Amino acid sequence: MSKLKQALEAGNFAVTGELGPPKGVEIGPMMEEAEKFLKGRVLGVNVTDNPSSVMRIGSLGICARLVQAGFEPIYQIPCRDRNRLAIQSDILSGYVLGIRNILALTGDHPSLGDHPGAKCVFDLDSVSLLHTISTLKNGKDLSGADLVGSPKDIFAGATVTPGADPVEPQLLKMEKKVEAGAEFFQTQAIYDPDKFEKFMKTASRFKTPVLAGIVIVKGPAMAKYMNEKVPGVFVPDSIIKPLSEAGKEDRPKLAIDLMAKLMKDLKPMCQGFHIMAMGWAKYVPDLMQKAGVA
Repeated sequence: MSKLKQALEAGNFAVTGELGPPKGVEIGPMMEEAEKFLKGRVLGVNVTDNPSSVMRIGSLGICARLVQAGFEPIYQIPCRDRNRLAIQSDILSGYVLGIRNILALTGDHPSLGDHPGAKCVFDLDSVSLLHTISTLKNGKDLSGADLVGSPKDIFAGATVTPGADPVEPQLLKMEKKVEAGAEFFQTQAIYDPDKFEKFMKTASRFKTPVLAGIVIVKGPAMAKYMNEKVPGVFVPDSIIKPLSEAGKEDRPKLAIDLMAKLMKDLKPMCQGFHIMAMGWAKYVPDLMQKAGVA
C-alpha cells in the first residue's frame, strides 16, 4: 500500500509535490532537485506526462527512476496519446516497476502544444480511465479477460477545478469520478479561499480526500497568463499588486509569503496540498515551513 493512501485513509494531512520531466534524456538536474527539495518533505511526487501537449520524456520512465531513488511517485496518465490497449499495458508495467499511485487525466488537446499536427487518441477519458483502473484491480481487463495477478493496491486519483464558473459541472464530474474509482483528488490552482470553502461544502459529501492545488505565482506576468489562459483559475489583485510593486530580487520571498498565507487560509478546508512549484522547487521547504505543513 502506498504511503499516500495510508496517510489519507488515516485522516492525516498530506502534501504532494510535482516534477516536470525535461525535453530530452538528461534527467540529472531534475533528480538532484527532487533529492534536495522534495525528498522527506512530500508524501508523493507527481510526474507530468507531456504537459500542455509539449513533448518531453515520459512519466512512466521517470516514475520508475524515482522508485529506485526511494521516492513515491504519482504516475500521471493522460488519455490523449494512447488507446485502451496501451493504457492498460502501461498501468500494469508501472505496477511491476513499483508504481502504486496514478492520477487519471483526460489530457490537453495536441493543438495547444509543440506538435499541433499530432493525432488525438482520446479512446478513454478520465472517468473511463478510472473505471479501467478499477477493472484491472479486480483482476480483469476491459475485454473481460482474467489477469494473471492483479494490481490490487493501486491508489487512483483524479483532478477537479473548484474555481470553475459555473462549478456545477465540475461537481457532477467529480461524483462520476468517485463512482468510477477515484480515491483522492488534486485540484487546479486555488487563490480564493471563500470560493474553495463553498466548493468543499458540496464536495465533502463524496467523502473523498481533496488536496488543494498550490501553484506558486512568481510574478505579475505569470499571474496575467494564468488569468487569461488557464480555465477556472483567477489570481486576485491581492496577490498581483504586491508582486508588481516589489523589485525582482524581492519577489521570491514575497511570493512564498503570499502562498504561505493562502495555504494557512485553505488548510482547515482540505485534507492536504498539492504544490506545483513550476521550476521553484528550491523554495518548497521554506513554503512548507511558513505554511505550517513541514
